[in-house]
Amino acid sequence: FIRNRNGAQLTPAGREFERYAQSFVQIWERARHQLAIPSGRTSVVALGGELSLWNPLLLDWLVWMRKARPEIAIQAQVGVPDQLIEQLRTGVLDIAVLYAPKLLPGFRVELLLEEQLILVRTTDTDGEPADSKHYVYVDWGPLFAAQHDASSSAFGEPGLMVGLGPLGLSYILRAGGMGYFRRGAAAPHIEAGQLEVLEGAPEFTYPAYAVYAEANETRADVQAALRGLKQVVK
Repeated sequence: FIRNRNGAQLTPAGREFERYAQSFVQIWERARHQLAIPSGRTSVVALGGELSLWNPLLLDWLVWMRKARPEIAIQAQVGVPDQLIEQLRTGVLDIAVLYAPKLLPGFRVELLLEEQLILVRTTDTDGEPADSKHYVYVDWGPLFAAQHDASSSAFGEPGLMVGLGPLGLSYILRAGGMGYFRRGAAAPHIEAGQLEVLEGAPEFTYPAYAVYAEANETRADVQAALRGLKQVVK
């Protein structure tokens, strides 16, 4: 501050810090409201995950937590990776479940599962399979993009590119087509005869990780939540 007879004014550095200070206050108020322990519960665990991970991984985890640790209240969120990482940094989230997370000082990263991305296609009412003209490109991140470009040039330029796996899968199920999707998400539709796997097509590993602050290693409720995540992916 610059203080004079007319009061106090912010210095240039103070004005720069003001916007961060306002964010800190907002985050604190939001966290204080969200993490209030409900009656009958012993603690609250806040977990966030990428949208494409909620079904079935995090949905199975919610059910597991209710059955195995009903005394722990849950705050569950979905978001994009950068948003979830920021919420981890600020303490709004205790755990984030992410694909290919950035390494952060002061945080632990644990592998939960290694999902496979497989190439599947629909068949039309006459039993004819979709061809490469109906290829839908899903943005599964930079690692997939590099591997895909190196091995899947036969598809040419895709007519549709989407940034969300569930959207691409819902699209081809309704309109017909082919694309790379998580094996776990495609499996029910393969079993139902709606999709078929293209034999011999390259498959890509798509691992999911749990990220949490090192300080949470001593929190029994967070460790219970992590055990639950590992249990449901077995």
